[in-house]
Amino acid sequence: MDLLDQLRATGALLEGHFLLRSGLHSRQFLQCALLLQHARLASKICELLAGRVRNLSFPTVISAALGGIPLGQELARQLDRRHIYTEKEGDRLFLKRFTIAPGEALLVAEDVVTTGGAVREVVEAARRAGGRIVGIACLVDRSPEPIDFGVPFFSLLRLPIEVFSADQLPEDLRHTPAVRP
Repeated sequence: MDLLDQLRATGALLEGHFLLRSGLHSRQFLQCALLLQHARLASKICELLAGRVRNLSFPTVISAALGGIPLGQELARQLDRRHIYTEKEGDRLFLKRFTIAPGEALLVAEDVVTTGGAVREVVEAARRAGGRIVGIACLVDRSPEPIDFGVPFFSLLRLPIEVFSADQLPEDLRHTPAVRP
């Protein structure tokens, strides 16, 4: 299965001028919810991702609300593991509904990684709760440069997409209003 083709076919790869969660700007945005809304397709894609992480030892998949939940839930189902998620409180992610045993091994699941900020927030929340991260799995790594999280990092698709700071916008984006997806 070609994930890029599926992202295009489901309308999950958007074109325009986007203001990302990181504060950076981009011409493209990946709205994986548009892909993951198709349950059978989500199942097939998560089966592929599960194959990449199956050899890691962990009882729990952890993701960030809201975007990471569908991926984390289906990935956990594929692996027959527990799924939990973090939630935003103020400007930080916390575990509100779930507990982690001291030293519990966790796999972080995220739909798209750009700067790694959301993944780092999930990792920090898990560590504050006593967890230990053994790997990170995502559908798309769109980071401009590969990111080292200090644990194995798996993605189904590496798709570096240009990002720009507000003071370094190219001419075409300067004249197009930014959308915060």
